[in-house]
Amino acid sequence: MNRYNRSDKPDWVPPRSIKLLDQVRERVRYLHYSLQTEKAYVYWAKAFVLWTARSHGGFRHPREMGQAEVEGFLTMLATEKQVAPATHRQALNALLFLYRQVLGMELPWMQQIGRPPERKRIPAVLTVQEVQTLLSHMAGTEALLAALLYGSGLRLREALGLRVKDVDFDRHAIIVRSGKGDKDRVVMLPRALAPRLRAQLIQVRAVWGQDRATGRGGVYLPHALERKYPRAGESWAWFWVFPSAKLSVDPQTGVERRHHLFEERLNRQLKKAVVQAGIAKHVSVHTLRHSFATHLLQAGTDIRTVQELLGHSDVSTTMIYTHVLKVAAGGTSSPLDALALHLSPG
Repeated sequence: MNRYNRSDKPDWVPPRSIKLLDQVRERVRYLHYSLQTEKAYVYWAKAFVLWTARSHGGFRHPREMGQAEVEGFLTMLATEKQVAPATHRQALNALLFLYRQVLGMELPWMQQIGRPPERKRIPAVLTVQEVQTLLSHMAGTEALLAALLYGSGLRLREALGLRVKDVDFDRHAIIVRSGKGDKDRVVMLPRALAPRLRAQLIQVRAVWGQDRATGRGGVYLPHALERKYPRAGESWAWFWVFPSAKLSVDPQTGVERRHHLFEERLNRQLKKAVVQAGIAKHVSVHTLRHSFATHLLQAGTDIRTVQELLGHSDVSTTMIYTHVLKVAAGGTSSPLDALALHLSPG
């Protein structure tokens, strides 16, 4: 097979692990990728090996396979599984990572594999009244989380990962650490939510105090800060704003500690609230972020400001919300409206 070994390149480090999937995990963590990326890349590496074993009559190491197997696997995903383009691209990226970063192999044919084109979808957006009705059917921590997503434009993982030190009540600001693309940014803290957030922190401090009294391990710290500051994870400043009620085992370290709330908590209550509110739209947690951006633009906020608040790298990503406004604003009338036509209900 035509291959080029990258072991002489300074950006490639030979893995210490023996098993292939452990090597993928090791490289992902070496590059400080997110846990979600690690799970996805391990999943696709395993799926690729299992599929080739079934379709080619036995297990083979990816080093022994090449363009035919990779393209065959991706074709199967597109034709038989009929996965979405985004899923198809994720699988391709995982295999590129496997060969380049884990195995240290740069194969010329990798550049020739076609990528499914990105499809620009108009996001579902709620009206202001629909947001108000939806939030009125939610309660507890989940209601506060949903209001924060809409009021600050945060992604769900960004909100769940908030630490006490990142909420600035004096400046009415929230600092998002290591958001998508490992970037920091500052978003507004809605003044209407300040009292509820303060009450949340009073309850959370009691949980933190209980953990300290029982000698439980501190919370997870990113980027090896735990080794540099061993006691920081036990401090109030680093504690979660939305901690889980139960302890869990950290999948990367095996340490039992308190994690933040799990995503399913909000997803479940949001789905129930959508039904109770009678909203006939496909609503997800991310819809609150879409509505945040659209309502800001509708109120006259500059698109560059919205881009910064959302944490978009390119303003073209933010521009998708202007397509919603073009119709919603009613700037262009339908020719039917110019007719003196009265349609009967029947």
